Amino acid sequence: MKKILVPIDFSKPSEYASKVAARIAKKTGATIYLIHLIELPKGVIDMGSGSNFSIPESMLYLRKIREKVLQFKENIFSKDINVEYFIKLNNPFEGIQKYANKIDADLIVMGSKGHSEFEEMIIGSNTEKVVRSSKRPVIVVKKDSEKFKLKNLVFASNFKEENKEVFGKFVDFANTFNSKIHLLKVNTPANFQGTSEAKQKVKDFITDFNLPKHKINVYSDVSVEKGILNFSKDINADLIALSTHGRSGLAHLFTGSVTKNLSKNALKPMLTIKV
Repeated sequence: MKKILVPIDFSKPSEYASKVAARIAKKTGATIYLIHLIELPKGVIDMGSGSNFSIPESMLYLRKIREKVLQFKENIFSKDINVEYFIKLNNPFEGIQKYANKIDADLIVMGSKGHSEFEEMIIGSNTEKVVRSSKRPVIVVKKDSEKFKLKNLVFASNFKEENKEVFGKFVDFANTFNSKIHLLKVNTPANFQGTSEAKQKVKDFITDFNLPKHKINVYSDVSVEKGILNFSKDINADLIALSTHGRSGLAHLFTGSVTKNLSKNALKPMLTIKV
């Protein structure tokens, strides 16, 4: 892993995401690329006659933003981490995708602050859009994690053939950090499978992979999302990993409603990799 893109807006969630990115960079030697995206009023960009903003005012505004970015960088990152930054006039969703491609990022780390339905619709939508459409792995961070480490990783799946490519990328990620992988198959009353049969399905799925430390877990709960959340809490997981699909938002392996509930309620960092 060489390049990590971190969108920042100076909010607490973007601080939390930056701290997680810093820990990953320390472990891997990756360079962090901070990007702050500005959706300025039309007049600021056009600078034409009738504009409410003069060129000096606009330059002063951008200079203040640069000062904030540099202060953010100084506050969050130690001097032994290589950090670059961009300040761009762009829609956040489009800008994140554009600059992830431009630098050929290996990973995107984003904060998410949507807790209520309204906040998720207004604020969390950019994170959701990036997760749904990104060709690159995305880690979503919701809370501060001062002691963040990648010791115990949960990979929750239905363990169907279509998820093997994603799993391969996840294994590469886990190997980088010498993590223990907890393979999780959730049983629900509506979709129940015997423990022996479920474990055999997971064993068949992983047979082509050279796995590091791992454990197969079949966990029963009233719903898939509750199973993932409760299991992750039980083992004190450091991160939850899911595969994603462009048409259905987070988690290709689950229904949209399950995924929405999981993404809203999970306080652990979530790694999503697109199918």
